[in-house]
Amino acid sequence: MGDPITNAGSFLVTTLFGLYLLIVMLRLLFQTLRVDPYNQISQFILKATNPVLQPLRRVIPGVGGIDWSCIVLLLGLKLIETALVIIMLGGSPAFIGMLVISIAGLLSLFLNVFLFSIIIQVVLSWVSPGAYNPMTSIIYSITEPLLRPVRNMLPAMGGLDLSPLLVLIGIQLVNILFVDPLTKTGWSLL
Repeated sequence: MGDPITNAGSFLVTTLFGLYLLIVMLRLLFQTLRVDPYNQISQFILKATNPVLQPLRRVIPGVGGIDWSCIVLLLGLKLIETALVIIMLGGSPAFIGMLVISIAGLLSLFLNVFLFSIIIQVVLSWVSPGAYNPMTSIIYSITEPLLRPVRNMLPAMGGLDLSPLLVLIGIQLVNILFVDPLTKTGWSLL
């Protein structure tokens, strides 16, 4: 346990960077999954990320349908966040370790977007099935590419959809088997 000032500083850095990283990650996912760009939430994300991404796009073009400027921004922000936290905790940042920790952190964020989107979709299906608002539209756009193939493989269950449960289990397994060991490897390289 560090002193309260260090803990508070570390908390602020991870929270502020984490919020912006989430917005940039959502932009990348929205582009990839072709989420409605006229949705109010999509518009917010575009306006929050354009000031940084537009100049970056002049230097780093998209190739093969992949927005590389978005990926570079995500990695750069995560590297800065990781370096700041390591320095605040009294460590000395080693680039390879920070890179591995940053990649693991971005993978974790990517998986958590799907994890929480599925949980929210399941809760919404219980609370207000069939209701429409900008958030439900986006959540369904994010989750359907994962849920549809699993749903198609499952036999009919009398109206019960077990695909969210199976996908959530799969996401947790990926976290346990790949992301956690990658994070530990990164910390051991510092």
